[in-house]
Amino acid sequence: MIILGIDPGLRTTGFGVIHQQGAKLRYIASGTIKSGEGDLPTRLKVILDGVGQVASQYQPDCAAIEQVFVNVNPQSTLLLGQARGAAICALVTAELAVAEYSPTQVKQAVVGTGRAVKAQVQAMVARLLALPGLPGTDAADALGVAICHAHSRETLTLIAGASAASATVAAAGLPGPLAGLRLRRGRLVG
Repeated sequence: MIILGIDPGLRTTGFGVIHQQGAKLRYIASGTIKSGEGDLPTRLKVILDGVGQVASQYQPDCAAIEQVFVNVNPQSTLLLGQARGAAICALVTAELAVAEYSPTQVKQAVVGTGRAVKAQVQAMVARLLALPGLPGTDAADALGVAICHAHSRETLTLIAGASAASATVAAAGLPGPLAGLRLRRGRLVG
């Protein structure tokens, strides 16, 4: 499975493409889409076109994008949300399923703690994907989103399958695949 991760930004949008086969992850590509300066509509079009080109070039099976966090400056948050929206539109236009993860979820999946700093994310992404050097911060964040999705996808599939199969399993009197587990703060716990 090929996974495209997106770290949205109005000036720089990071992308990362990985291949997942079972538990093994392999690096395919990463980089940035720079929207430069200028008026907002032009910059959003650069993001839309750039993410569309990446999706077309690498033909991913699915995509994941980082959610917007609320900044101290509401105007910055709104602008980031618009950049994120342009990226999501490009992914949906490419007919990709799009998963969303918070920055804390991505850091937790990659580093093991939701309070990791960018340098820690870069180092762990390089280690997990056996890269010869550190990727840039935006590319590392996008690769981190893809890694987070690779780790989460199996659990999400189990959850979806469990709810679809629960009636059949219950009728047969058997425990389901997630018997005894529940979600707490976005995590499966026993």
